[in-house]
Amino acid sequence: MAKLALYVPLKAKPGKESDVEAFLEQGARMAQDESQTVTWYGLKEGEGQYAVFDTFDDEAGRDAHLNGPIAKALMAKAGELLAEPPKIHKITLIATK
Repeated sequence: MAKLALYVPLKAKPGKESDVEAFLEQGARMAQDESQTVTWYGLKEGEGQYAVFDTFDDEAGRDAHLNGPIAKALMAKAGELLAEPPKIHKITLIATK
């Protein structure tokens, strides 16, 4: 069972919603190359509201992801695509099915 997760809400700039969705689709493809990322989800929570949720077996995997190409790409595009900087929430999973 994955023990750790990240939850990163993203608020698109007006008119950038399709670009954020394209970025999330690209992120899912990039996550395929991250052996320590157990699951990776790009979410649409509402109009202009998106998020990334991903899980990891241990802190080493989570740290590798936070220092990897997806995180770097997000930070490079944040000013162009997002209305506010991403807020990274580190989560400990208690139970899963």
